[in-house]
Amino acid sequence: MKINFLRNSFLIMFFFLTGFIFSQDLGSETVTVVKPYTPSVNDANKIKEVPSISDSVNLEKRPVQYSIFSVPVASTFSPAKGRATTVERQRPPKLYDNYVTLGFGTYTSILAEFYSNIEVSRTDNFGIFLTHNSAQGDIEGVYLDDHYYDTELNLNYTSRQRNLTWKTDFGVEHQLQNWYGVPSSLTNEVRNQIDPQHNYYSVYAGGELRPEDSFFDGAKVKYRFFGDDYSSAEHHINFKPSFELPLGGEIFHTNVTVDYLNGSFDRNYFNNEGLNYSFLNLGLDSSLLILRDDLTLNLGAAVFYSMDTENSDGAVFVYPKVTASYRMAGEYFIGYAGLEGELKQNTYYQMVQKNPFVSPTLNIQPTDQQYNAYVGAKGKLSNSVGYNLKGSYIAEDTKPLFLANPVVSYRNEEDYAHGNSFGIVYDRMKTISAFGELNFDLSRNFNLRVNGEYFVYDTDEEAEAWNLPDFKANLLADYQITEKWFAGANLFLVGERKDLLNYDPFEMAPPSTVVTLDSYFDINANVGYRFNDRLSIFARGNNLLGENYEKWMNYPVMGLQVMAGATYKFDFGR
Repeated sequence: MKINFLRNSFLIMFFFLTGFIFSQDLGSETVTVVKPYTPSVNDANKIKEVPSISDSVNLEKRPVQYSIFSVPVASTFSPAKGRATTVERQRPPKLYDNYVTLGFGTYTSILAEFYSNIEVSRTDNFGIFLTHNSAQGDIEGVYLDDHYYDTELNLNYTSRQRNLTWKTDFGVEHQLQNWYGVPSSLTNEVRNQIDPQHNYYSVYAGGELRPEDSFFDGAKVKYRFFGDDYSSAEHHINFKPSFELPLGGEIFHTNVTVDYLNGSFDRNYFNNEGLNYSFLNLGLDSSLLILRDDLTLNLGAAVFYSMDTENSDGAVFVYPKVTASYRMAGEYFIGYAGLEGELKQNTYYQMVQKNPFVSPTLNIQPTDQQYNAYVGAKGKLSNSVGYNLKGSYIAEDTKPLFLANPVVSYRNEEDYAHGNSFGIVYDRMKTISAFGELNFDLSRNFNLRVNGEYFVYDTDEEAEAWNLPDFKANLLADYQITEKWFAGANLFLVGERKDLLNYDPFEMAPPSTVVTLDSYFDINANVGYRFNDRLSIFARGNNLLGENYEKWMNYPVMGLQVMAGATYKFDFGR
């Protein structure tokens, strides 16, 4: 019913609309439009580049299908697994736990060394090192005996645990020297009465502690006894713990110094009164390390309290500890600067190592280095050439200077009292220096380093900076010629120094005379051949120019020296 209703409605609407359309009468008027014909490009028919072809002969291509007629074939071929290409590496040299070196040369010189490393366990090692160096002398133009020797034995024990590394060592040393540098004005009668030989003895023990992952960074302690055959004795204890603590993203570092020195000499240079010295130095050195992209800044200061326990006198010293470096052009230019100071404890042992001809009558005091201001630049000129340039200005109080002792034969009958020994004078001094160095790593087998430094001294009381050179220069070269042959050279040039030829100031004597020691140039070279990993031979030449220059006044050195020897490496039980 509903469907019929919709159909009837649709028909009524259809007839109604049709009648409305046809009822509109347009009339019979005719309209003619006249327009001239103007053709355009759009009226042209475009020819297709690829026309469509309507041809019943044109057949549609059938797709080609391929198939493989597979027939199984028995095969015994088995492909090998692929391997990555390896880079050819040099076989590292075999390391041995022991070696012995023995050499002989002119002036009846002997060099002997023995080293042994004993593996106690996987973490512990025990080491033995014995060295001997001697020569019988016979320097041209020297009147007295001039032979020397130096023998040292060192025992050490090292343990490397998971969270702790510690090391202890113990050693003894015997040194023999001769006060052979007497003035030429001495008569033969006086020379014949001099026994120039003197001996030094040293015993030391120490230890080092290095924990892992702790604010306690480590500690070092060392004790040394040093004496001679003139009843001199010195005890030196040095203890240095250090701490490191992160602070606000930076690193705070602190060093503590406990330094105790006690010594005595049987007499002083001018009379029979003994000399005693004793110092206790306590120091605290703290700094804050700041690291940025190209900047390294260390801001700190040091405070020392020095107690002269022999004279019951004490003083406080404060020093700057500021250093900085900045990478301005990567590895090619690094600027650096610093302002530092420290309290240096001088010892009898240190003085003997610098000048073995000192008399056992020294006045020992610490040196107050008020500040050392420096600025410099280092980096690379190329991938194989490095450089370092630095200028510095140092201010020091109680700076020790070696000065020849006067001739006092009439009041001091000791064998060192004939102008053939050296004492120490202290002065307030400022030093300006300029340093330059070039380092050539031309290949893995050849390295060359050249450096030089120029000094200008300003003393307060002394007329000269005694026995300090106005310049120094060095050249060091190492060359691995072939797999078997190797060589090296060391050239050094030392400028003029000044000393004082002095006589007994309490007697009628000629006036003191300032003596200028000539600059000297020394060439040392060595060459060696390695038969295998175990055995090698060597030859060394020292002072190849053969000049008997004077390093100290009236002390000419040995001329041309040649030594040849061999080194053998081995393991026990192999």
